Amino acid sequence: MLALCCFSTLLQAKEWYTETLYDDWRQTFSIDEKLYEEKTKEQHLVIFQNATYGRVLALDGIIQTTEKDEFVYHEMMAHVPMLAHGNAQNVLIIGGGDGGAIREVLKHKTLKNVTLVEIDESVITFSKKYLPTLSQGGFDDPRATIVIQDGCQFVKNTKQKFDVIICDSTDPIGPGAVLFTPEFYSDCHKILSEGGIFVNQNGVPFMQTGELKDTYKSRKQYFQDVGYYIGVVPSYVGGFMAWGWATDKKENREISLEELEKRFKNIEGELKYYTPAIHKASFVLPKFIQNSLQ
Repeated sequence: MLALCCFSTLLQAKEWYTETLYDDWRQTFSIDEKLYEEKTKEQHLVIFQNATYGRVLALDGIIQTTEKDEFVYHEMMAHVPMLAHGNAQNVLIIGGGDGGAIREVLKHKTLKNVTLVEIDESVITFSKKYLPTLSQGGFDDPRATIVIQDGCQFVKNTKQKFDVIICDSTDPIGPGAVLFTPEFYSDCHKILSEGGIFVNQNGVPFMQTGELKDTYKSRKQYFQDVGYYIGVVPSYVGGFMAWGWATDKKENREISLEELEKRFKNIEGELKYYTPAIHKASFVLPKFIQNSLQ
């Protein structure tokens, strides 16, 4: 009884961060040290240290990334479309101010330029300072162009064409909501080069089924081949994480394992999650996800 009492007292003494993404289910992280907190004109940012996940970044009550498991998310978001395309030279990242996606894209020898469009410069500034392991100098690479602008306005007005578009946005809440609209998908379709691929983060299907259905229908209006691929990111609780997939070149989804292994040699640096076999398997969706799209 004494041990239980001491444990309860310890829990009360700690500071905790509770994610508020869902109304009826929440996850909580102990805050071993709060490293940074700011209320910008766009959103509320906080970064803290956690014994299990390392440094944790949260925006508006929602966990965005952690040092411990970010490699799963960023490797799958970058390498699946890049290797499916096979010769992506000009890439657009919308969001991604933490630097993880640009780090992975820059590992490709085929790349000539990557443009990152982030609405909130504060995210880049404090990520450089407090999460340097994510970007690993990617923002300062000579192939990288950083634009501080609303992503929707950029894709609507740019004259550039891109081989791959990666939308590394927050959930469709607050500033991120416009990046899940039919108009946004239409504008992205217009600026893709022939055979280009669009991908985005699409939440946890078991918990965010409505989002999965809605974005599927919205993208299907503009692209010939629309779907999802999946992976497991521990801090995104609720099961599989889904990435949205859209292209006019259906063959992009059907690249053979042998060809993916050949293209894989064009990646410089070590990976911790992605493999060509994982790439192929990630497009195989559980029945409950398939059913939700019918």
